[in-house]
Amino acid sequence: MVDPHLVWTAFFAPLAACVLITLLFLKNKTASSLVAIAGILTSFICSCLVFGQIFHTQHPAQLQQSLAWIHFDALTINFGFLMNPLAIVMLLIVTGVGSAIFIYSRGYMDEDPSAPRFFAELSLFAFSMIGIVLSNNFIQLFIFWELVGLSSYLLIGFWYTKPSAADAGVKAFLVNRLSDFGFLCGILLLWSVSGIAGGVRSFQFTDLAAVVPLLNPHLLTVIALLLFCGVVGKSAQIPLHVWLIDAMEGPTPVSALIHAATMVAAGVYFLARVFFVFAHSPTALTTIAYVGAITSLMAAILAVAENDIKRILAYSTLSQLGLMVMALGLGGPVQGMYHLTTHAFFKALLFLGAGSVIHALHEEQNIWNMRGLWKKMPITGWTFFIGMLALSGIPPLSGFWSKDAILYLAFKSSFTIYLIAAVACGLTAFYMGRLFCVAFWGKPSESHGGHGIHESPAVMTVPLIFLAVLSVIGGFIGIPHFLSPQETPEKLNMGMAAVSSVVAFLGLGFAYMFYGRRPAVDPLIALLKNFYTAMKNKFYFDIVYGWYVDHVQQNIALFLYRFEREFIVRLFLGGVTAAARAGGRTLRYFQNGIVQFYALVFVMGAVCLFLVLTKTL
Repeated sequence: MVDPHLVWTAFFAPLAACVLITLLFLKNKTASSLVAIAGILTSFICSCLVFGQIFHTQHPAQLQQSLAWIHFDALTINFGFLMNPLAIVMLLIVTGVGSAIFIYSRGYMDEDPSAPRFFAELSLFAFSMIGIVLSNNFIQLFIFWELVGLSSYLLIGFWYTKPSAADAGVKAFLVNRLSDFGFLCGILLLWSVSGIAGGVRSFQFTDLAAVVPLLNPHLLTVIALLLFCGVVGKSAQIPLHVWLIDAMEGPTPVSALIHAATMVAAGVYFLARVFFVFAHSPTALTTIAYVGAITSLMAAILAVAENDIKRILAYSTLSQLGLMVMALGLGGPVQGMYHLTTHAFFKALLFLGAGSVIHALHEEQNIWNMRGLWKKMPITGWTFFIGMLALSGIPPLSGFWSKDAILYLAFKSSFTIYLIAAVACGLTAFYMGRLFCVAFWGKPSESHGGHGIHESPAVMTVPLIFLAVLSVIGGFIGIPHFLSPQETPEKLNMGMAAVSSVVAFLGLGFAYMFYGRRPAVDPLIALLKNFYTAMKNKFYFDIVYGWYVDHVQQNIALFLYRFEREFIVRLFLGGVTAAARAGGRTLRYFQNGIVQFYALVFVMGAVCLFLVLTKTL
């Protein structure tokens, strides 16, 4: 039996840390970091205890607890949690990987005077994400969904005095608000039609799971696609992927938290959480699968031409999210969540490793200005190497098992989607091999005083080692079986595993062939020519969106402004005002204070009324 007190403690511990820091420790870097770490570790320990309680249950069921929040005759909204194997796995990812990132942040932000504010916002972020994980109804989930958006805005734009960081925060906020409008419409539409099918309107997941199969299939497709709008924004799927790369303007721990275990993973988790809605709409699932596949391939292509170490990893996140969304669209929530779990391990490792490099090179992020870091920073180098291999899908590391599960699912469902995913996986190995060869291979660079480069402190390297261990063993801990204990786990398809391994090794081999000798310039510039230029310009998405905002949206806004000013304000409201003023002036003449005049008007009115009534009769 799951102890609900542990769940509530895990829920609110980061919020308590955020409040304490804000009220008491905004000028104390040491105390604020320790309080934030204590909050997330408390959540992690409680999550581990809950996991132990669920794990020892022969047939783990879901535990739900709700408190009445808003209640009217036709509207009931509760606040509570829904705990099941899916939720506890995601909770362990958020709090476990989050704990490593919080501890790492203590060393990374040590010299930043705004560190207390950073840890307060980081704790708010963790609380918001835990709220998404545990929510048992759509309204509560949407509130925390928006809180995650707010927290990410604060953290991406943490260094707000830097124009690019401020712009990146605004961009992330606005893009997500656009997608969340469709998301909210889907929630309200589902609530309104649930009363038609089941008699009682509800936002509760458990109630809606019984109602959804009874809905009109076409209406259900509309609802599913509207809900998917939220996923497109939050998990940065095409065409709303543009904010994710610019989010690298925030501190590196923020990048790790957003890209590994929290914000972008929220969309994938949401799809799995309410898969009962999507499972009954083949059209919606097909759309989701193709959006995910195209996003994965496009991001992998763009990563090949990127030179910023954090942005390469950002494109990698975008590509892997595409694979997860694709898996959900192919009817594989277990495969999608499996890859989300392993991805959290090695992607957090890679981002924190990149942060260690940037910290050692005094904020340098261009991989062409790095060289031989493996020798100067052995712990960072080895752990980054493990993360790179795991992301590339090299057996027997964690990424191999989860990627293979998705590729096998795609092969069974759609050969076209399988080919797209396989090419994306091959490109992943190529651009990660490129990054490692350019930045870590060869003799140490003297451009940054190679003799002065040194390994990061233990507070930063210990989380790297912890995440590296998880990246190695993550594929062996039975995540798919725990997520779906009633299903018989599929055996590894040796043929598919061999093909995916060959693709990964080919990608790494081509990377070494092109970059192993550390060329002075990227050889792909001459090889790809105009296509390379298009890649560097991100396939012109930002340019097209900028043109639309400047020329279409602004012109529409200007037209509406002029219409409001000239027609509504001047003509309509001005006309009504003038008529009222003229009427007032006319009536003023009748209010002259002469009693005899009032009597005359009264008599004339009586005579007119008499004549009218006489004619009527």
